[in-house]
Amino acid sequence: MAIPRAIQQQVHERASGLCEYCHLPDACTTLPFQIDHIIAEKHGGLTTLANLAYCCLHCNAFKGPNIAGVNQETGDVVRLFHPRKDTWEEHFTWDGSRLLSPTSIGQVTIAVLAINAPYRLEVRQALIAEGVFPPP
Repeated sequence: MAIPRAIQQQVHERASGLCEYCHLPDACTTLPFQIDHIIAEKHGGLTTLANLAYCCLHCNAFKGPNIAGVNQETGDVVRLFHPRKDTWEEHFTWDGSRLLSPTSIGQVTIAVLAINAPYRLEVRQALIAEGVFPPP
């Protein structure tokens, strides 16, 4: 289902132009950002503001329809970070270009979305060197 342009604009504005998962600013890439169904339509997610997130192409590609992942330390199935229900600062913190998390939700989200993949670390290192990352 196509997302109406007015809703897309509201999602973009609410996110202040940042990926709601990795916080990459949309101004720092030529790749188009996307509107993500936090709970995928195939899992019953609706096309409503409460279920939509603004995200970079990389996070959206790795997230896909996933709503959970396996915690590699415990073997537990853990839900992914939910931008409408969770607070980003509670689950994530920056250590240079590497995103870290004190919570199982954050750790699984980082793993499933491949947020610390080497090529993504390199991009963030370059943005840090330019003084444009992390965002304020």
